[in-house]
Amino acid sequence: MSGYTSYGIALRLWIFTATLFATGLCCYLGYTSSMNPTEFLFAWAITTSLSLPAFIFLVIVIPGINKINAGFQKKISRLLIAQAFVTFCYGLCAASLDMNVLEVSHDTWYRSIFTAAVVFLMLFSAAFIASLILIRIIAIYFSGNNSDPSFNAVALSIFQIHKNNSTMENFSAVDQPGQQTQSNKLLIKGLVTGGLILLMLIPTIFINNLIVEREARQKEVVKEVSSKWATSQTVSGPFIVVPYAEDGVNSEGKPVVIKKQLILLPAHLEVTGNMFPENRPRSIYKVLLYKSHLNFKGTFKPTWPADINIVNVDLTNAKVCFSLSDFKGIEEEIYINFNGQKLLLAPGLPITENDNTGLSVPVSLSMELIKAGFAFDMQVKLKGSEKLHFLPLSANSSFAINSVWPNPSFDGNVLPNDRTVNEKGFSAKWNFNQANLPFGTVIKAGSFNRSSLAFGISMAQPADQYDKTMRSVKYAILFIGLTFALFFIVEIMQKIPFHPVQYVLVGLALVIFFTLLLSFSEYLVFDQAYLIAASATILLITFYAKGHFKSWQTAGVFAAVLSCLYGFIFILIRLEDTALIVGSIGLFMVLAIVMYVSRKINWYGSNSISLSVQ
Repeated sequence: MSGYTSYGIALRLWIFTATLFATGLCCYLGYTSSMNPTEFLFAWAITTSLSLPAFIFLVIVIPGINKINAGFQKKISRLLIAQAFVTFCYGLCAASLDMNVLEVSHDTWYRSIFTAAVVFLMLFSAAFIASLILIRIIAIYFSGNNSDPSFNAVALSIFQIHKNNSTMENFSAVDQPGQQTQSNKLLIKGLVTGGLILLMLIPTIFINNLIVEREARQKEVVKEVSSKWATSQTVSGPFIVVPYAEDGVNSEGKPVVIKKQLILLPAHLEVTGNMFPENRPRSIYKVLLYKSHLNFKGTFKPTWPADINIVNVDLTNAKVCFSLSDFKGIEEEIYINFNGQKLLLAPGLPITENDNTGLSVPVSLSMELIKAGFAFDMQVKLKGSEKLHFLPLSANSSFAINSVWPNPSFDGNVLPNDRTVNEKGFSAKWNFNQANLPFGTVIKAGSFNRSSLAFGISMAQPADQYDKTMRSVKYAILFIGLTFALFFIVEIMQKIPFHPVQYVLVGLALVIFFTLLLSFSEYLVFDQAYLIAASATILLITFYAKGHFKSWQTAGVFAAVLSCLYGFIFILIRLEDTALIVGSIGLFMVLAIVMYVSRKINWYGSNSISLSVQ
């Protein structure tokens, strides 16, 4: 007898799996926040307690597996299936708990599926590694003793350990009765390779967090520099605020006079301007700022609505106002030529319903002047960051903005009527009239939300390197899976085994590609960063394949296949609207090539294609 019991095997698997899972969880939490050894012990205790049902399950299942009338290779496979089943159950439990915490919606289902997949992946990876660590003990238990020659065969098939000539003879002798041992070896090696693919996906979670952290850092730098320069600006054309008295009743039903304010808007407004971008370096980042020269001109000639009693309008206490978002952006004093007078605008607005930042100056008006109409014009030198938006506060208005910045984003409530964008810069024009605006030239303060009408230009520095790097990480399963599949097929066809540790090394090289891409893209254009990172990774794996398979021809195959793979992923990253169809066709072609190359492999291990150790 082996001397090991089912209880001892289950106990070892339970403790090792819980420890590995707690270690991985603490490494992840320690990466995102600080942890101390006491917290690790707490996490281990919680993990061990919650996994107690899995231990009971193994205590019950392992004796049943051992009673099966089959080779212990099949028994080990059944044990892995049992571990996959119990970890899948834990994944479902985690998903159900996640759904109970969140409100049920369409996005909740995706979140729950992702939670179940992550928990299953982490738990099964921990269980799989624990099984590999304890494989000799498990094999001895299932085989009955460690002198069983088939134990040596499986140990060789799992770990590809090079034995001496006498061991090779025993190994060959086991294969002679039939092809079952060879088939089991390929099956186990395939399961090991698949498990390693899942295992190597775990570091991509850390890379995702790293990308998010770097992007957040970039936004913090932009926000810090912008706050000292000037934030995004939203400006309006000049408007007039006049006091207005309206008859009403109080809560007791007695007549009272209610003081309100009216806003008089221009009948015509024309805005022209130029934006001048400025790049300010800060650490490794470049913060895009701008200066602008804006010209406003137009005429006031209000049309009084029927519900306004012009007798109650106090034109002698009127104020001309101009709103903006950030006072720090004002480079020079702002004057307005108002009905032939040059007036200096001072900080402060008489109304705060929609604007609490702006400038104003008192003016004295008369009803005769209002009816006749009068002109105005003003020049504003304004600086800001990221955005320059306007409010079309006029019955009829036009806006024309030009800049040498070649990558604008036109956003807000309305897109330009005409625009031109090229490498020399952009020009854009917007036109509004009273028919497509929800107000006239005389409105009551607070009657609508003017900020909802904002439109303009965003000039944020393109930081799409983080988005593109994040998209490339989403294809990690293709990078790792297809590369491992290539090694697996070449290993079988050339009869030169590839150790699981070597798979891990290749997987780490594929994972480090993403960190290289992220770091290079912060200094270089993304395309250049991708070329450098991909070339370095391809050369590293190619020379490693040459060193193992001892053939430049085989190394050339790896170089060609990896170059096509990285080129294909690069195309998918650059595409947007057609990425799905191109990706689907490409994956179909990849699958067809793999099926064609592996069509002559006898997976049941005939003598001509059998896997042997040289």
